[in-house]
This record gives sequence, C-alpha cells and structure tokens, in this order.
Amino acid sequence: MAKGSVRKKGKKWYYRYYVEDASGKLIQKECAGTESKSETEKLLRQAMDEYESTRFVAKPENITLGELLDNWAEEELKTGSLANGTVELYLHSIKRTKLHPISKRKLSTITSEHLQAFLDLVTFGGKEGDFDAKKGYKKDYANTYSAILNHAFRYAVFPKKYITFNPMQYVVMHKKKAEADLFVTEDDEDDVNPLTKQMYDDLLEYLAAHHPEAILPVQIAYYAGLRIGEVSGLTWQDINLEEQYLTVRRSVTYNSQRHKVEIGTTKRAKVRTVDFGDTLTAILTDAKRERRKNEKKYGDLYHRCYYKEVREKNRIYYEYYPVCKADDVPDDYHEIDFVCRRDDGTLMRPSTLGTVCKCVSNKVPGLEGFHFHALRHTYTTNLLASGAKPKDVQELLGHSDVSTTMNIYAHATRESKKSSAKLLDKLTG
Repeated sequence: MAKGSVRKKGKKWYYRYYVEDASGKLIQKECAGTESKSETEKLLRQAMDEYESTRFVAKPENITLGELLDNWAEEELKTGSLANGTVELYLHSIKRTKLHPISKRKLSTITSEHLQAFLDLVTFGGKEGDFDAKKGYKKDYANTYSAILNHAFRYAVFPKKYITFNPMQYVVMHKKKAEADLFVTEDDEDDVNPLTKQMYDDLLEYLAAHHPEAILPVQIAYYAGLRIGEVSGLTWQDINLEEQYLTVRRSVTYNSQRHKVEIGTTKRAKVRTVDFGDTLTAILTDAKRERRKNEKKYGDLYHRCYYKEVREKNRIYYEYYPVCKADDVPDDYHEIDFVCRRDDGTLMRPSTLGTVCKCVSNKVPGLEGFHFHALRHTYTTNLLASGAKPKDVQELLGHSDVSTTMNIYAHATRESKKSSAKLLDKLTG
C-alpha cells in the first residue's frame, strides 16, 4: 500500500508518496498541488489510488517493450513538463508502436539492430505486423518515435533498472533521400493550391446554401490566416474592431486520449497579433449583430460556452462545455465568449469544420481536395503576391522561421514565377 503526505512550500502545497520499483525498493514521488491543503490531499488520494490500480508488478526479465512504454507514459510522460498537445502525440505514437511485433519482445532480447530496423521502417515506409508506415513518415513525426524510445530506454536503465544497457545509444535516424517522380503529371500533383477569387465565391455560395454556420470561420481564416483550431478558439475579447487587429492566444482541439474538447495553446505556444482590414471588420461587426439576434431567438435554449480546469498527474487541462441559459452552471465552470458559434450558441468545433470541408471537397466542382488549411495558404499567397514583406507575413502567420513561410507557400502561385521568367525577354529582346 502506497504511503504519502503533503507539505507546504511558499504559497503552494505539494503531495508526495512512495512507490515500489521492480526490485522492491521504495522511491519517493513528489507533485505540485494547489494553494488549498484539502484539495492537495484529495490529489494525493487520487494519485495513490491510481498507483494501486495500475501497479506494475511484472518481473524485470519478463517486461516487454510495450509494457515499458505504458509504464514510462504513466510515471514520466503524463507527469512531466511537456505540453498537453505533445503528450497526446506521444501517447498516440505509443499506441501505434504497440501494433509492431517489436512491442511484444522482452527488453532483455531487444538489440540496437531491432530498434534500428523499426525506425528505418518508420522513416522509409513499409509494413510489419499491424504496423503500417505506408511510404514513410515525415521527418518531425518520425523523430517522435525516436524520442519516445530514447526516453523509455533511458528510464528502463535508470531509475527502473530493468536493463543495464541502453540499446538506443547506437541507433541513428537515417534521412530519406528526396525522390522525384519522373512520370507525374500536373493533375497528379498533390500540392495545396491557393483559392482563386472565383473558387472562394463558389465556396461561400455552397456554404450559404448548406452550412451557413461555417461561413464566419471560413471568412476569418481567409482574411486573417488563422489555423482551424485558432479560429475555433478566438473570443470577442481577442478582437479590437476599432484598431482592426486580433490576438491569437489559444487553440481548440479534441483530445482523443481523454475524449474531451480542450482549449490549449497555439501550435508553438506563442501569442501573436494579426492586423486586418475593412472587409473583415464589417464581417465581424455583422457577426456580433447576428449573434445577439440568435440569443433572443433561442431564449433559454441558447447555450453559453464554458471551460473547466482539470488537474491530472501534475498536468492542467481546460475542457470545453456548453450549457443552456436555463440550466444551472457548476461553480467550477468559467464562461468564455467564443466568436465562431452555431445558431444555438454552441462552439463551431474544428471537427465540425473539418466535416464541412469534406462536403465541400466532394460536392463543389473545382474544390476537389479542399481542406480548411487551404484558406491559410490562400491568405499567405495573396499577401506575398500583393508585395507584402516575407518577414511581416511570417509574423502574421506565427511561423518560427521565414524560410517556412517562403518554402511552403511561395511555390503555390505561378504568377510571380512567370513574371520573373519574362524578365529575360526584356534583357535579350
């Protein structure tokens, strides 16, 4: 039975408890609580109960890689300092890894060669068991698997002492050579193309007839370049109509591990300011007016949006909940005034917008393959084509490097390339 206690450091209470490692040695774990002693004691009880229910009792010599990954996720990943989105990505990757036969191997039998073969499969593609890497994953996602295995095997060596040698230290991530398809046609290319003005008008016409609640999110992305989760996370407090700018502070995502809609940080956890013009100002002003009409129309059936702070394993989540005006609101709910809502006041979630985009792709001629991110490509291409400075566009988009802005988006338009090519005619003509 785990033993524990709480203690106060500064204004905050902390809880600690003891667990047994595979050798039977007691190891102390300490986690941050809250400023309330009773709440921290409650967190302690929850942690000890969870430890008892998920206690790892396998002998070191029998532990498989899959079991190691689960154990590491519970004891280090979920209680660590990584962002919630990164933790969700790691958990998903662990679930995928457990589809591969290597996850069934005992740690004592896994060699560097086994791990190298697995990571090469992740990088270059192929299928083994139920694990299908298709043509290979992109560099960043492939590196996720390497990072997980590095952390897990380090953890297996110390503090768990399941093994004495870390086989990952001799494993390298091989790079995939860029390959050109010599026989691909323009129609076969899968580049994301920006929308022309006519395509954008066709999009709005279809949405007006079939999905009118999706029009505002699409317009915001078209005129401000926000990502799908950032559009959903935008609140009226983030928008200054007089000065014509908005602040991107948060993003809404669905956590498939917790089965909750969550409000979190943006992709790089940075706040950015995006200026906009008269067109979006008029759109947002009309949206505010329409929202007031809907609130009167639905009366007590209109929903207000709330978030709830939830602490799990030294980690904080902000869960989204809609509540009818007629219903009682729990004390731990905090109202948040989202911009993009359905007529009944509930949030236009990214998953809903994604479904709408699939309908557009299937039913609107000329918009085959359309997805929400194409609006962000269009925003960028329009700015660059109009003479905006790449550095300014980078900051508006929230890219970490200006080369990302240019490499991903500048190729999307052929007009500037045609103009550049015709410069030679002036010199030689």
